[in-house]
Amino acid sequence: MSAHTAYFATGCFWGAERRFWNLDGVIQTSVGYMGGTIANPSYELVCTGRTGHAEAVKVTFDPSTISYSRLLKEFWEMHDPTTIDRQGNDIGSQYRSAIFTTSDEQRDGVQKSLSIYQNALDANSIGKIVTEVLPASEHEYYEAEEYHQRYLEKNPNGYDCHSNTGVRFPESAVNA
Repeated sequence: MSAHTAYFATGCFWGAERRFWNLDGVIQTSVGYMGGTIANPSYELVCTGRTGHAEAVKVTFDPSTISYSRLLKEFWEMHDPTTIDRQGNDIGSQYRSAIFTTSDEQRDGVQKSLSIYQNALDANSIGKIVTEVLPASEHEYYEAEEYHQRYLEKNPNGYDCHSNTGVRFPESAVNA
C-alpha cells in the first residue's frame, strides 16, 4: 500500500479533522496552516489574518480503501464553499475554502467534482463556489500546535464550527 496525501481548508479545522478521521481508509490526519506568506506561523498570528494562511487538514489515506473523489464529497458537504473568508460565525481569510492538490490527477479530480457540485448548487439556487484550488507544492504545510491536533477527541463537546449548504454531493458522481 502506498499512502496518498490530501490537503483541505474548510474553515475551522477542528470539525473538519474529525469528519476526515472517521472515514474508513483515512490513515492519519493532522491540522495546520497552509497558503500563507511566513514560515512557521503560530495560531495567534494566523488568527490576525495577516499571514495569509488558511486553517487546513492534512489527510493521509489509502487509495485502495477510499478514493480521492470520496474525500472531495466530504469536503464539499462539510462546509459552505460559496462564502468568501467565512464559515458560520468564523470570519477571516484563515477560514477560507481551499484545496491544495498534490498531483495533476488530484487537480483534475477537484475540477471535475467542483463542476458537479456547482451544478447541484445551481439546481438549488445557491451561489457560486469560491474555493481556491492551489498546488500544494507551492504552499508549505505547517503543523498546528499540539493542543489543536484531534481537538474534538480531547474535547468531545468542543466547538465544531461548521455550516454547510445543505446540498448533498451527488452519490452517483463520487467514483464516476
